[in-house]
Amino acid sequence: MSDSRVPRRRRFLVCEPRHFAVQYAINPWMRPDAHVDVDLAREQWQALMSAYRTHGHDVDVVEPVLGLPDMVFAANSAVVVDGRVFGSLFHAPERRAESTHYDTWFKSAGFAVHRPESVCEGEGDLVWTGRYLLAGTGFRTTREAHREVQEFFGHPVISLTLVDPRFYHLDTALFVLDDGHANNIAYYPEAFSPGSREVLARLYPDAVLATAEDAMAFGLNSVSDGRHVFIAPQAEALAAALTDRGYVPVPVDLSEFRKAGGGIKCCTQEIRS
Repeated sequence: MSDSRVPRRRRFLVCEPRHFAVQYAINPWMRPDAHVDVDLAREQWQALMSAYRTHGHDVDVVEPVLGLPDMVFAANSAVVVDGRVFGSLFHAPERRAESTHYDTWFKSAGFAVHRPESVCEGEGDLVWTGRYLLAGTGFRTTREAHREVQEFFGHPVISLTLVDPRFYHLDTALFVLDDGHANNIAYYPEAFSPGSREVLARLYPDAVLATAEDAMAFGLNSVSDGRHVFIAPQAEALAAALTDRGYVPVPVDLSEFRKAGGGIKCCTQEIRS
């Protein structure tokens, strides 16, 4: 079955973890007294970049800024669909300055950037499926932002409520396996409210359901190109389930970034031109 899965070349925007650290706590994973091995973090991040390039994907890099330790989590900076950029307005004051630097990069690359009026944390809570946007709320991005996103892109937005603070962004609890014709997702049901679980079950009756162990290992903070799934190696059951569905797991260990509540997808912004 894996031969029937066709990868699509992607363009990613990332930020080197030169200044990565845990200096404050804005989610349950973060402890300001946590020691971050910066050299190991750089090695792990470079391994992810190498995996992307080895599988044929393009990688653009935004310059990191001293004093913005979470800038490495590029996914939160925006969501880009059809070459249109909807920027970010972070919930935490500690991260708000990141938006300006990412906006500057997008503008220098020839993109116009829409600055949101409501709190919105980019691909952290806005997941493009190829047909519509799944939009998380409950901890960061607001429902008002969901409406703003729909007006901006003109694509349907489906709101989903997150209820477990450990899964504070949608991209920690759900990812898209294929945004093409065979559109499908993987997710952890218990991260969502009962009504949101029903919505997901109706939209995706054949979805891959992750275990609590896989979710806690940030297995759902993965990136798929339609065939290859860049995934935390600790999410063993999820990787096996994906293999059974014909996908090819590409394990990349970003365990150092988990100290800040981040993983593979958090470090990866997709530019969809």
